[in-house]
Amino acid sequence: MIRVNLLPHVREQRTAPEGGQLWLLVIMGVVVLEIIVLFFFHQTKEDELADVKSQAARLTTEISDIKAIVKDHAKVKQKLAELRAREEAIAKLQGGRTGPTSVLLELSRVLTAGRGPTIDDATRTEMQHNPMATFNPAWDTRRVWLTTFSEAERNVRLEGRARDAGDVYEFAQRLKLSRFFSNVRLLPGKQETDKTSKVELVDFALQVKAIY
Repeated sequence: MIRVNLLPHVREQRTAPEGGQLWLLVIMGVVVLEIIVLFFFHQTKEDELADVKSQAARLTTEISDIKAIVKDHAKVKQKLAELRAREEAIAKLQGGRTGPTSVLLELSRVLTAGRGPTIDDATRTEMQHNPMATFNPAWDTRRVWLTTFSEAERNVRLEGRARDAGDVYEFAQRLKLSRFFSNVRLLPGKQETDKTSKVELVDFALQVKAIY
């Protein structure tokens, strides 16, 4: 009778399934780990999405509040423009009533002995640094007299007579320094002898801009 020892064979059959189970457990562990990682990743993205939605909702609310504030901006802007136009019109009317009087009073001061033009601070500072940008306080104002004063849209034309060209220059210089006049321009004149006094005089004309 022949006997066969089957024990080693049986051991080999038992060993193979144990190794397969180990690999299966490893694979399952990896899968479970991936699931856990994906879960946390998904949860993180959900939190980020919730934050983004919250910020978007807050911005939407702020935009709505701003729109509510500025919804009447165009009307308010138009109203302000109308008020400014009205103020400018009133200022022009007031200037039209008092401006010419102020100009005439300034001319009177310019041509009054011992007085002179009304000078602002900037011009006064310039006079201190530039001796040429000043006037002669000892000038005899009787050496110039006006014969014509005409104004149109604050453009003033002055005509008159003077003893000589130096007097015309002094008068024009005083007008340049005055805060009531600008753009002083000397127009062509002529020298002739007065028929009554037989004295040579200078006929002159000035174009200036009145400020009021």
